[in-house]
Amino acid sequence: MSSQTDATASVHGANGDALQQLPFGDEQDLADVERGFVAALEPGVVTGTDGKVVWDSDAYSFLEQDCPPTVHPSLWRQSRLCARQGLFEVTDGIYQIRGLDLSNMTLVEGDTGVIVIDPLISAETAAAGLSLYRAQRGDRPVTGVIFSHSHIDHFGGVKGVTTEDDVAAGHCPILAPAGFVEHSVAENVYAGAAMARRSAYMYGAALPRGPQGAVGAGLGPTTSTGTPTLITPTVDIDHTGQTETVDGVRIEFQLTPGTEAPSEMNFYFPDRRALCMAENATHTLHNLLTLRGALVRDPHVWAKYLTESINRYAARTDVLFASHHWPTWGTDRLTEFLSVQRDLYGYLHDQTLRALNKGATGIEIAEAIELPPAVAQAWHTHGYYGSVSHNVKAIYQRYMGWFDGNPAKLWEHTPVESAKRHVEFMGGVDETLRKARESYAAGDFRWVAQVLNYVIFADPGNAEAKALQADTLEQLGYGSENGTWRNFFLMGAYELRNGSVGTPIVTASPDISAALTVEQAFDAIALRVDGPRAWSADLTIDWNIKDEGVAHRTQLHNGVLVHFDVDGEMPAPDAAFTLTRPDLLAALLGGKDLGEMISGGSVEVDGDATTLTELVGYLDAPDPDFAIVTP
Repeated sequence: MSSQTDATASVHGANGDALQQLPFGDEQDLADVERGFVAALEPGVVTGTDGKVVWDSDAYSFLEQDCPPTVHPSLWRQSRLCARQGLFEVTDGIYQIRGLDLSNMTLVEGDTGVIVIDPLISAETAAAGLSLYRAQRGDRPVTGVIFSHSHIDHFGGVKGVTTEDDVAAGHCPILAPAGFVEHSVAENVYAGAAMARRSAYMYGAALPRGPQGAVGAGLGPTTSTGTPTLITPTVDIDHTGQTETVDGVRIEFQLTPGTEAPSEMNFYFPDRRALCMAENATHTLHNLLTLRGALVRDPHVWAKYLTESINRYAARTDVLFASHHWPTWGTDRLTEFLSVQRDLYGYLHDQTLRALNKGATGIEIAEAIELPPAVAQAWHTHGYYGSVSHNVKAIYQRYMGWFDGNPAKLWEHTPVESAKRHVEFMGGVDETLRKARESYAAGDFRWVAQVLNYVIFADPGNAEAKALQADTLEQLGYGSENGTWRNFFLMGAYELRNGSVGTPIVTASPDISAALTVEQAFDAIALRVDGPRAWSADLTIDWNIKDEGVAHRTQLHNGVLVHFDVDGEMPAPDAAFTLTRPDLLAALLGGKDLGEMISGGSVEVDGDATTLTELVGYLDAPDPDFAIVTP
């Protein structure tokens, strides 16, 4: 198998052209990144209780060097800005921890303590950030937590800054937008295995940090690998204009559902003239559909909410900050920033719809669309995390689905069967490889990647094809301005050379699974039923959830598990279990032995207890190591 390559002349040249064409003389972002610096975490390493490193910002020190040919200079610039770590003052009484995870943690000082906004991914990094703050600002208690939205990098570290006991006692309220728990749990459980596997590619989990490996993800350096946690919010924000006072701090909220997350909110601090934009306006073009997979986001409503933010808050705001990147100071500057961000999403939406209504397909629109010059020239609209290419395809998917209307594509062969036929039509494996090497030498890496993918799926054991494909994906990565595209390309090369790295990050942690409602728990189980194996099964089980006063029925029939609340007289079930919701989750999702729970008295059963054993026997387990670049 091949080893890593250097940048070819074509990639080197293209990156050199970008260095000349882009406005690198504009250093406003660098000034904003450094503004308000208080102290850094030294060394910049965070470990878990077992001594394992879960975060290492020092590994990105190479970014202080000049940009090498193996990295797009614009991505190098963005990664250097994102890697600046430490405690920063945003304005009087508001501080940020930056560069200690993919996201920022913001700390707002109140009358008696400090309010924490978005406590990172891992309890370990959140605790390290809070300790850094306290070392500079005093040992203030955490008197409130705000989750801006339902993605794990904005709530996963909560147990690093507070405890369930403090929250339950009312010492630390947790505020979140309506629907937060439903969406945060669903995303990490329903399609969690597939998303987590692809996240390893998106964030370059196995890549070495360096000029030929991971340099950042555009939104931040990468994801921490500590312990994700969750504490259920105690205060729901359910309408725009809702104002809450936490530890003497007045906060006005703007709900923005369906933007960067299905459950999200911006919020304004009127007494400090500061506006938090959550993840709705950051220093990058964001994703409308992440490469790891998610529901397609709505750029139309996203743009409308940004207009609302401008009209409600911009004129009375002195500083804008977000849950990623660095703040923007000054009313005029932040208004322009929000306006350009708004125009970015609005333009992509409207122009994609204009083109698709003329018959263009998603891939055609993505190749043809150009941003307005005034939008394209702003650094914060560059596609470091999202991209114009995959966002346009996402908009097309949102409105038109996977099918482009051409009946020739309505019933195509599977990837493996299609690959075999492609290779045969191209003259066989040897001839295809010969032509691919010629295209590689010509710098046509997009075509080489497509052609070699056919060879690998037609002939998975072909070492020569894998080696050349690894080199090809590497060149595509070296030339990519987008951090997640680079990581995907380089991770593909890595796995072709070294085999699957699996899923290093587990998002469906015990805390997240424990937050499932009864409805969500059975939804998650229904997704795991092996339909063909369960075709002839006919099982009915009642679940009396005694701590919630709920009677719920599950029926497995025709390979489908349906569930609903018991209402009125119904036919007798095969079995009925009486238990608490935590015991239900432990029995269905936590791997606890039901027999032991019954004998221990925590679960009561009426009827045939083996019915549950039969149901569990029809369940499939997800595969966290499924292949991506090979069949």
